[in-house]
Amino acid sequence: MLTKKQLELLSFIHKRVQRDGVPPSFDEMKEALDLRSKSGIHRLITALEERGFIRRLAHRARAIEIVRLPDSMDKGGFTPRVIEGDRGAPPPAAMSVEPIHAMELPVMGRIAAGTPIAAISEVSHNVAVPGSMLSGGDHHYALEVKGDSMIDAGINDGDVVVIRETSTADNGDIVVALVDGQEATLKRFRRKGAAIALEAANPAYETRVFHDDQVKVQGRLVGLIRTY
Repeated sequence: MLTKKQLELLSFIHKRVQRDGVPPSFDEMKEALDLRSKSGIHRLITALEERGFIRRLAHRARAIEIVRLPDSMDKGGFTPRVIEGDRGAPPPAAMSVEPIHAMELPVMGRIAAGTPIAAISEVSHNVAVPGSMLSGGDHHYALEVKGDSMIDAGINDGDVVVIRETSTADNGDIVVALVDGQEATLKRFRRKGAAIALEAANPAYETRVFHDDQVKVQGRLVGLIRTY
């Protein structure tokens, strides 16, 4: 049986994975649960892992897989979702598994997770992604990440991010933002009045604030692919 705080954290991680495709950072978990330090989050995550609700994936920045949900949260069945390409254990031989449908997406060059680099311009190659990452008839594309400013969101240098093309974003979304029509960057989006903040997920990088007419959203993060 989970404590109230353990259940709150598990629910928060689950909702963020469903929304963003990546788990929240420890700072975001601390803020969501109104805790004073990240050590409390570490203790809660360890407790959830020991009870078999989550699994921390090795060699990845704060990557978490939700293994199962308690009965109070499991409405209509739950399928574990592996973040950042972990294959997990193969299913039992007697279990029928639906085939995974892959689609080819264009990789539109490199995107900065750090200081903005040149804007997206042309297709460099294609990459196969699971169809489950893509939504309806929306247009999607992929970008190779350069830099480490989003590492606390589980996005590393060299990863390929899958982007759903859109010109709008909600606060907290990880987006591809075009700055002053010339530079593209991958950051968390925050709007306050006529100002837009592009937040890094790495304390080594400062949040950059622009007037809203300087920033154009070009897409929202929906998935991530990592090659070893």
